[in-house]
Amino acid sequence: MKRTMIALAATVVALLAVGVPVFAHHSFSAEFDSKQQVELQGFVTKVEWTNPHVWFYINVKDPETGRMTNWGFEMGPPHGLQAQGWQRETMKLGDEVRVNGSRAKNGSNKVNARNVILVKTGKKMGTASSEGDPNQQ
Repeated sequence: MKRTMIALAATVVALLAVGVPVFAHHSFSAEFDSKQQVELQGFVTKVEWTNPHVWFYINVKDPETGRMTNWGFEMGPPHGLQAQGWQRETMKLGDEVRVNGSRAKNGSNKVNARNVILVKTGKKMGTASSEGDPNQQ
């Protein structure tokens, strides 16, 4: 009986430990501000095709200073992107892209991407963003 209780307690603890990351996932409004819309263009430096969000990074040139800044863009989960026609190879290192979305509340160079335009082909792709309609309050 004592072994059964210990095994049951260990199972409960293990299940709770596995479930904690699910609850730690943030909402759009916790990190991004839909009132801070940006549109940036640059060249892809990194793509992280992982759960819970796909991230990509581009170098953006400041037109006034000529200085390059690296920006990170959060998209939806891989399965959400695949449902919109994305594949891992859709965006490659060195591709030029134009992105619009909502900037991070803390002013860092992070954006929740709403859509991506692949400059070479002109193809506009949705990003399975968690933002929803940015015009809704």
